[in-house]
Amino acid sequence: MNHHDQDASFIAEALPVFISEAQEQLEALEQLLLQLEDDAGNRQLLDALFRCAHTIKGAAGVFGLDEVVAFTHHVETLLDRLRDGHVQLTAALSTLLLQSNDQVRLLIAEAQGQAIDAPAAAAARAALVQALQAQAGVGTTAAAHQAPAPGLGAAAADPAGTPGWHLRVRFGTEVFRNGMDPLALLNYLRGLGTIVDLRCDADAVPALEALDAEACHLGFEFQLQGNADRAAVEAAFSFVREDCELELRPIAAAPAQPPAQAADGRAPAHAAPAPAARAEAPAATGNAAAPAAPAPAAEEQRFIRVQADRLDQVINLLGELVIASAGAAMLARQTRQSTLVEANAQIGQLVEEIRNNTLQLRMVPIGETFARFRRVVRDTAAELGKDVALEIVGGDTELDKSVVERIADPLMHLVRNGLDHGLETPAERVAAGKPAQGRLTLSACHEAGGILIRIDDDGRGIHRDKVLQRAWDRGLVEPGTVPSDAEILRLIFAPGFSTAEKITNLSGRGVGMDVVRSNIEALRGNVQVHSAQGQGSRIEIRLPLTLAIIDGFLIGVGNSKFIFPLDAVVEVIENRPAISAVDTRGRGTVELRGQVLPVVGLRALYGLAPPEPERTSIVVLQSAGRRYGVQVDALLGQHQTVIKPMGRMFRSLRGMSGSSILGNGEVALIFDVHSLCQLATDPPRSRIARSPISTEGQAS
Repeated sequence: MNHHDQDASFIAEALPVFISEAQEQLEALEQLLLQLEDDAGNRQLLDALFRCAHTIKGAAGVFGLDEVVAFTHHVETLLDRLRDGHVQLTAALSTLLLQSNDQVRLLIAEAQGQAIDAPAAAAARAALVQALQAQAGVGTTAAAHQAPAPGLGAAAADPAGTPGWHLRVRFGTEVFRNGMDPLALLNYLRGLGTIVDLRCDADAVPALEALDAEACHLGFEFQLQGNADRAAVEAAFSFVREDCELELRPIAAAPAQPPAQAADGRAPAHAAPAPAARAEAPAATGNAAAPAAPAPAAEEQRFIRVQADRLDQVINLLGELVIASAGAAMLARQTRQSTLVEANAQIGQLVEEIRNNTLQLRMVPIGETFARFRRVVRDTAAELGKDVALEIVGGDTELDKSVVERIADPLMHLVRNGLDHGLETPAERVAAGKPAQGRLTLSACHEAGGILIRIDDDGRGIHRDKVLQRAWDRGLVEPGTVPSDAEILRLIFAPGFSTAEKITNLSGRGVGMDVVRSNIEALRGNVQVHSAQGQGSRIEIRLPLTLAIIDGFLIGVGNSKFIFPLDAVVEVIENRPAISAVDTRGRGTVELRGQVLPVVGLRALYGLAPPEPERTSIVVLQSAGRRYGVQVDALLGQHQTVIKPMGRMFRSLRGMSGSSILGNGEVALIFDVHSLCQLATDPPRSRIARSPISTEGQAS
């Protein structure tokens, strides 16, 4: 394989990593800009903002993404003047920088191979470049700082008299193995100025018989002429800082004679004279400056980026291991050999520990998703002429990354819908005796083995009469029939339902809310609406923490097996407690410590056979702050549960969220405790022509 093919292979393998890291930096840059709108003079935020842009520019230069480098340089220039206090952050400037961030995101998408409208994107980029230059107070001279075409050919005309730097750099032997290319780094430096008098130091290259083709022995000495400051030049080496020796001094201080040999006797590494200084990596790159003796703590804080599909494959195999372990444990008990039972019990404990630790790898704070909505709220509120403050509560609440990724779009629609329909304009709010600024709150917390997400607004609320009239008009409810308030609110999730007076580009097209509900239910979750007219609305979304494996409580009814999420189980009442006022659906009540507890019998609810045995028990569950009981025949104990999706035929089965395969090959259905709670506690509903909530577990 020739050198060109090796470079192409390296780029093909490493580019996805760059794209992932660049997207993270772009997201961080956007959040920092939004924070700065409330704290414009915060120097730490300004420094972090500059480092984000510089990191993107530097990494893009390594991969030869010249358009990204050239455009990001203009953003970096403006951010540098903003950081130095020469430019003040205004709402218009913040909007410009956010639009520029979107443009960089578009360029990254193009590098990823996504199709974009290239002419339109180029025109938008040119307009943004002019605006960035105007805001930074620079003209066409800024073009001198754009990244040139790749290569280290003849430099541009020497800008005589311009300041510059004299650099000596010796790369470590592991640079190639760590995926870095010294030539690409030099190419990036050309974006900061003009490289002249470049000499390659090959003194450290060993004899041919001792040469390791994968080890780097290169060193360079050159001058960089231009207006780049020390920090910008040092930052260019941030990605290889721990794998190189760097000396940097102003050109005026460069010695005429080559330096003496290093004191340790190594090949000329160009000992640093008095004016020289070692470069330090910017904080945003995550690479700490290499001290003389690395601290132990630096070794402990190591990170490995793993592709998500590889981790998913491990978790899928872990699920099969859990099932196989349960089967082996059952067979061991049947043999009644104590040593075999004990050995399988130990294996089961190890499998459980592996399960817990592996699933923890996919847990991420939901605050990362919540933070994305700051931009949505800002732009949407401005478009609608509204003043809205976004509050985030419980952002450190963790749940499975796969759940986070799939809940982002439904949350986006609900937030935009709240901004459009829920919150009033400042004039309307003042007229209603409210503060001119509306408030939208995103919150999350753990609840009964799952996560509860709330979207609250202090807007106009939902007009129930208008919803009911629209439902009558659409045939969703028989004309003249008046369901309960809770059922009326649930009608907004009916397909094609909308109460918007006019269609906008945000909502009111009669689509979306039913899709939101479907997407949430596909995650084994559910959604509820609460509203007080004139005071605001609350949307509650309950989701499982993970879609893979949970601790379950196995029970039996007749010949059927079922599983409750263990976190939802409060206690068990054994020895056939007396149940009173039982209806045809198996719903009744039982007295528990002086209080009435709603109870539902699974046999009557689902029409299970054979008839009820002499002894039954009640499993007490908790959901959304309410407790209820479920009458069962047998208590079979704790069970590690691998969750399998329901088949298409059974997806409308109310009260169920999934299935699991037991060790003996039997299939057990997994209960959705929230839907089952509604089945156990809700009174019979008024007849609705086409129920929009047939899969939410409502009583019929």
